[in-house]
Amino acid sequence: MTAASEGTGRYRAPAPAVVREGVLLLDADLLLRYANDEARRLLGLPADCEGRPLDALGLPPDLTALLHGPGELTDARAAVHGRLLHLDLHPTDRSGGLPGRIATLRDSAPLTGPDTARLRLELLYRAGASIGTTLDITRTCEELASALVPAFADFACVDLYEGVLAGGEPRPGQRRPLRRAALAGVTELSPLLAPGSSVPMVPGTPRSRAVTELRSVVEPDLTAALAAWDELHPGTVDAMRAQGVHTLVTVPLAVGGTLLGVATFWRARPRPVFDEEDRTLAEELTARAAVLVENARRYTREHTMAVALQHSLLPAGLPEQDALEVASRYLPAQAGVGGDWFDVIPLSGARVALVVGDVVGHGVHAVATMGRLRTAVHTFSSLDLAPDELLGHLDALVNRLDQEHPAPDGSERPITGATCLYAVYDPVTRRCTMARAGHLPPAVAYPDGRVEIVDLPAGPPLGVTGLPYESAELELPEGSRVVLYTDGLVGSRSHDLDHGLKLLRAALARPGRDPRQTCEDLLAALLPANPADDTALLVARTRALPADHVADWDVPADPAAVARIRAAVTRRLADWGLAEQAFAAELVLSELITNAIRHAAPPIRVRLLRDRSLICEVRDGSATSPHLRYATDTDEGGRGLFLVAQLAERWGTRYPASGKVIWAELPTEE
Repeated sequence: MTAASEGTGRYRAPAPAVVREGVLLLDADLLLRYANDEARRLLGLPADCEGRPLDALGLPPDLTALLHGPGELTDARAAVHGRLLHLDLHPTDRSGGLPGRIATLRDSAPLTGPDTARLRLELLYRAGASIGTTLDITRTCEELASALVPAFADFACVDLYEGVLAGGEPRPGQRRPLRRAALAGVTELSPLLAPGSSVPMVPGTPRSRAVTELRSVVEPDLTAALAAWDELHPGTVDAMRAQGVHTLVTVPLAVGGTLLGVATFWRARPRPVFDEEDRTLAEELTARAAVLVENARRYTREHTMAVALQHSLLPAGLPEQDALEVASRYLPAQAGVGGDWFDVIPLSGARVALVVGDVVGHGVHAVATMGRLRTAVHTFSSLDLAPDELLGHLDALVNRLDQEHPAPDGSERPITGATCLYAVYDPVTRRCTMARAGHLPPAVAYPDGRVEIVDLPAGPPLGVTGLPYESAELELPEGSRVVLYTDGLVGSRSHDLDHGLKLLRAALARPGRDPRQTCEDLLAALLPANPADDTALLVARTRALPADHVADWDVPADPAAVARIRAAVTRRLADWGLAEQAFAAELVLSELITNAIRHAAPPIRVRLLRDRSLICEVRDGSATSPHLRYATDTDEGGRGLFLVAQLAERWGTRYPASGKVIWAELPTEE
């Protein structure tokens, strides 16, 4: 090829090279600054084309519209003077150059003529580079089919055995149908079966022979094969005959003797029949694609296992409780499952804990670590620990997890990093106490429409420093929505965290939405089309326990006061319509009050809560923990807490800022 003349200004023509691509260089004003000989030939450009505006070159409207486009293009197609051209379009100012764009054009004519060998190599190179851009099985099959149409074949299809698309093990066999994974053709209305269709194996056909003999098959004349297919798919065969499909080459998709499926390439008249060189080219590309499909299958299998494990370790359903109306969502990332989790845990005194956390990393290890941390949170919450104290215990656990895994020789021990936010809501006081370990702060949407990102002390991530954590407390009006989330919701490659939090606030600024609708609003407004990280979302709307469902009494440190409290409790239960529970409640409270008078310190206070169950609480000023004893036949005491445990559905002790509270939940028959 002869060198083209230099462009005007600072644009210079590239050095002469032997290429079969047309090259156009356009400046920021869409003036043509350079066109090589191949571009002039393909587009029929005049000798003085350089310096002219794009719209004055006499190009077909479709091609002109593509060149006008603002974005990049890869393998776009346009018909020019009876040729189907492939177009790539890229900007010229990526590395600080002058603004403009460069376009490359390729002819999709059949591979015939004296340059066939070199064109085959070019096709092999281009197709090999375009196959396997993702770890998606269907996408890989589509790339294989599209890479060879129309340069090599008029139609191409890839068929896989059942289960392969889902990451399962292939089970090849003559009588086992395949599933069409991809289809490409020179016409929009292909005569072949559409993707997703079941493709039966017809004995004696080229595809059947390829599977049986595990080798590629070239069929120069499809007359016999079409007759065999005619009984199963007469409409398809008629369409193939109408479009002149007359030859094929079919190649098994196999890796290490494992057959995944079959790739088949077809030509229609007037293109020539496939020959042995075509078979070699098809085998080379299919072999590459088979390895990529197998890699994608293994990844899909691991991803599916990780997603299944993640869902099995997350709550199967939210527990029944009356303090909060709750909705949740978990969405795994496309690139890999992470360790995001959430939880709703009923506590004593009608309180409820909300938890959201995120383990660093992706894959099965992160999911397994998440399961261990979620179990630990349940265990610590059963002790009724304050949020900051619970995070301290969780931090110590993560440090121990790191020490369980010895580091390889000469390397540092891997760190199991994680973040967590733990909140406890009390429907009696309408107060919510929160603490976080390196996690994003919660958001609160108030009934009047205000939205607040809670100013909560951050605290270090779990397993990093061992520093103490701090809690914050806020009072929430009834109907407030508390939103806990992981960074997959507000973080994105397209914007920073601050912008994500702004979007979050805007999506929450719609009063009157219930938690389920709020979840949908947030996901629609913030979640990208292809999330790079998994997302856990928890939305809770607060409720308040009515004042007439709470009763409390101060108890003097006098055993004679027990009878008065029992009488008051009986009257209150009668007012609540719970007279049948009076006997059990009197026994439980008598034992707990007597123990407090004898063994604890004042002040002593009794509280009854009418919730899903009848909650009896006795608070005193001592921090000593009660101990359940199993008295022998000769013991005169020691049966009090045993009796409480028998009458109550649950019982336990929690430690507020001072003293302790012994509580018991009695069933109601409402």
